[in-house]
Amino acid sequence: MSKLETNQVDPSTGTTLTLGTSGDTIAIPSGVTIANSGTATGFGGDNTPAFYGELASTQTISRNSYVKVTGLTTDEIDTDSAFDGTTFTVPSGEGGKYFLYATIVTDFEIAGDDGREARCLIYKNGSDLKDARWRITGTYTTRYVTLNASTTTTLSAGDTIELYTLSLDNSGADARVLSNNTSIGGYKLIT
Repeated sequence: MSKLETNQVDPSTGTTLTLGTSGDTIAIPSGVTIANSGTATGFGGDNTPAFYGELASTQTISRNSYVKVTGLTTDEIDTDSAFDGTTFTVPSGEGGKYFLYATIVTDFEIAGDDGREARCLIYKNGSDLKDARWRITGTYTTRYVTLNASTTTTLSAGDTIELYTLSLDNSGADARVLSNNTSIGGYKLIT
């Protein structure tokens, strides 16, 4: 092995300088700083898999029970064909840290505007991972409630992510989650 010491290396022809060939490893020792004043491409990750979907049509939900939100197909993003509009399944080889976020917009109009509790829940493998809650007591006339939940979590290949909701009211009537406002999404973090 030989050592080359110089202050600048330029390509002899053209505008591309290539270091090594396919299969080689370029080692940068600890303590070395790489200063970039140009454009860097091909470094780091790309925050995928990524998924997102908004509720395509308003969904009636039974009160006093946890209900899975389905049909999240409007403005859908699905970089790795892992989101079916209801469930995101982590693809093989894509385990890691993920940022997940969800919004539920509950409409208590069916119940006579007497909503008293609503929840937005991000489920992982069929159980509550993260939720946001709204609750009111006393005399009330609530119609709309918007809740947002988000979390950073470690996911493994095969883990599933889904959106659930819960609504409670005094009249015993069902409620609705509204289309184009209710949504779920997430993406893999570059670590």
